[in-house]
Amino acid sequence: MAVRPTVRKLSDAFRRMGYDLQTVLSGDGRVPRLFLAGLPSDLADVRDATARKAIFFQTILPLILQINEEVLAERRRLWQLRHHLRLGERLNATDRLWLAVMAERYRVKRGDVDALLNRVDIVPVSLALAQSAEESGWGTSRFGRDGNALFGMWTTARDGGMTPLRRDQGKTHKVKAYGSLLESVRSYVRNLNRHGAYRQFRRARARMRRAGAPLEGAVLAGELAGYAQRGADYVAAIRTIIEANGLRRLDDARLRETGTAAKPSI
Repeated sequence: MAVRPTVRKLSDAFRRMGYDLQTVLSGDGRVPRLFLAGLPSDLADVRDATARKAIFFQTILPLILQINEEVLAERRRLWQLRHHLRLGERLNATDRLWLAVMAERYRVKRGDVDALLNRVDIVPVSLALAQSAEESGWGTSRFGRDGNALFGMWTTARDGGMTPLRRDQGKTHKVKAYGSLLESVRSYVRNLNRHGAYRQFRRARARMRRAGAPLEGAVLAGELAGYAQRGADYVAAIRTIIEANGLRRLDDARLRETGTAAKPSI
């Protein structure tokens, strides 16, 4: 595992980069393309809850924005190919292969571009941040620290997972571990976008798109009662995190343009 920075070193790096959470929340600043492999090694030692939350959000925010950028690029390409197909044009070999790969990745029937467009879409930043905070104990859980597992996703695989210390008797699941935080976020977004358990989430998101409305994380959280065993209590907790921390304002956050600022050493 890569060497993780301390909170102090990370905070110093954020200051040198002009990366301030309140500035981003106000809409006056963009987020640097700083993608940490792991959480700060001593995050759990920060006693000031406000400071700990800020460091956590600043660490995870660029990762979510990066994955959403990747998804939006795929979505734009899908719309372009859909347009060509509606005109009766034959796609070239490269585009046909790409569509086949996407159909397999998102578990839809080959050639069903509309089904892909329903699945290939972003997860609101506010929702992703709130879930990562709840599932990882604000970055202090064993799964988050040792396995880069920000979202508590289960796996039945014999390897690549971490066994919960308080797993119910008779249960065999593990919490999926990742090589980096970015892998964890990518897996989470893909899970919401293709797993059958989140069909209603995708339908609600598609309705917002058709209505030309912004994707509301707090609203979409209502479709994730099945994400955790706590059901409605889990949804309430996610909405509380969104509201209490003003995360709605981060739904419009954007990464800085490529090459606008050099990454400092941490």
